[in-house]
Amino acid sequence: MHKKKRQGKQMKRKKDYKERIILDPQVHFGKPCVAGTRIPVEDVLELVQEGIRFEEILSKYYPELAIEDVKACAWYATQLVKHEEVHIGVG
Repeated sequence: MHKKKRQGKQMKRKKDYKERIILDPQVHFGKPCVAGTRIPVEDVLELVQEGIRFEEILSKYYPELAIEDVKACAWYATQLVKHEEVHIGVG
């Protein structure tokens, strides 16, 4: 029972995250941005990479975002890596 409930939550979260990231050729040359803003996912991820806590990203850098937006940026990056094709040459 718990597994079904957890899977349902994951599906809802995935849908929510998908709606939080947009690709629009009219916004930042089509780079992925947080929906409803001109904030590129890349900029948010750079702050995460620097070890800045999500709460600090919101309070100091992007107060217009919600914590779920920051999580959606991380989700988006994870999806890119997950679906990336890797070609390793054998030498």
